[in-house]
Amino acid sequence: MKEKSKTMDVEEFHSYQSSSYVVMDKSKEMSDNGTCSSGRRRLRQTAAAIIANLSGIAGGMLSAWTAPIIPQLVKETTPVGTQPITENEISWLGSVTGLTSLIALLFYAVAVKKIGNRIMAWAIAISAASSWLLIYFAQNFYYLLVARGLAGFVCGITFSMIPVYVCEIAEDSIRGQLGSFLSFGFNLGTLASFILGAKLSYHAFALCGLVVPVAFIIGFIFLPESPTHLLRRGHVDRATSSLMWLRNNDRTTVDYELMQLERQLTHNLGKSAGLKDLFRDKGTFMALIISVTLFAGQHTSGYAILFSYTTTIFEMAKCSVDPDIASIIIAVIQIVGSSTSSLTIENLGRRKLVIIACMGMIISHFGFGTFLILQSHDYDLSSVSWLPLVTMSIFALAFCAGLGPLTSTVASEIFSADIVSLGLSISLSTEFISNFLTTLAFPYMTVAFGMHVSFFILALFTGFTLTIIVFLLPETKGRSKLDIFEELNGKTRKSEFMAVPLNEESGEKSEFVQRAIECNGLGV
Repeated sequence: MKEKSKTMDVEEFHSYQSSSYVVMDKSKEMSDNGTCSSGRRRLRQTAAAIIANLSGIAGGMLSAWTAPIIPQLVKETTPVGTQPITENEISWLGSVTGLTSLIALLFYAVAVKKIGNRIMAWAIAISAASSWLLIYFAQNFYYLLVARGLAGFVCGITFSMIPVYVCEIAEDSIRGQLGSFLSFGFNLGTLASFILGAKLSYHAFALCGLVVPVAFIIGFIFLPESPTHLLRRGHVDRATSSLMWLRNNDRTTVDYELMQLERQLTHNLGKSAGLKDLFRDKGTFMALIISVTLFAGQHTSGYAILFSYTTTIFEMAKCSVDPDIASIIIAVIQIVGSSTSSLTIENLGRRKLVIIACMGMIISHFGFGTFLILQSHDYDLSSVSWLPLVTMSIFALAFCAGLGPLTSTVASEIFSADIVSLGLSISLSTEFISNFLTTLAFPYMTVAFGMHVSFFILALFTGFTLTIIVFLLPETKGRSKLDIFEELNGKTRKSEFMAVPLNEESGEKSEFVQRAIECNGLGV
């Protein structure tokens, strides 16, 4: 077999029929389905995805730190400084992460094609460790503000780099499952923060937080660079080596995937995507609208609010369950939701899960808002004092089974390879802006109009997200980027043809052709 395989159009094939190549219809999946997929290579991809998503755990722990710690900081016996923090300072601790995440996105957008994923991983690990050290040694509010800023930087790089990296190392058939690991890791970090914050002292909690970024960077050292990134830089040999490791040295699969990557990158190799490229065709523009809607919808749905003010919300709602225990229950439900997503994403598909999730969140917000407005009018709700926990649990389950894990997965699938980093960065910027605005506005809206008004507004925003998704989002499950892009462009997909080498000495079908025939039921 030749070292590098080629792709050809139908016309090219007809002029090349007499050579040592045969053509094979690629309209069906070859090596990613049924008996033709390898458990070993999937194991390597899964291990790589797990290690990469340790950064999600780190981000989750840092982001959720405010929920169990803010009640301690407002007490007279505050562990930081000599004075309790104010409502204004609480708002900034919850919202500054959104601003610094934007800075992280700019860093990622500028540096991603130059420095690669390993240096990005170092940036994540150093920022996370520094944040925990600042928390540990904090003497006043400003230490905490800088620590929260670094936490935002961690989340910004993690949510822009990790989905792209996982999408680029994973086969189409398991891309969704591995992509959902980020949400699972983030929610696992949330649960860890709620438990550690409730059970440990302020300083012991900070020391425990240091463990995850250290484990992440040690593990990432052993992972291969993304083959797409290497091929984009012109390092064909290194891209081949990366894919060989990820596919457990399955040479036929590697040759096939290299051909597909080359086809995607041929016309854009060495070029830098600019903002105008986001509007270059209908498909890319549609992808941008969908991606921006999903990312902004994550926080306009109220997740950041629930996430940052969990304990405070339950205290204000006078829930019959202890606020710290309620927070832990919510975190456990988030884990259940993420697990549900991982188990069902390749069966139900992305589109259905997102739609079901949005409907569940709308019901939750209206239910909780109704409870709060009745409470504000002095109705006796003692018999249903558990309702806040139930409605927030529904929200957490719906979000973590749908909109949470699938946003990054879908966004990394619908953009073409040359523009995915830019598209994801722009979309994430809307997420972090909405994160900043919602977490900053929530305390003020609650004081001015009542918390019930805030939740009714969140329900309306979620309804808007649902409407856009129903009309624009295609199903991306198990489909190649080329398929998805053609649908977004409103075009009918033509059969693709792939040139496959024969045994040049004997003229017999190579092992690759034989496997392809068996997988696809083709006759040659």
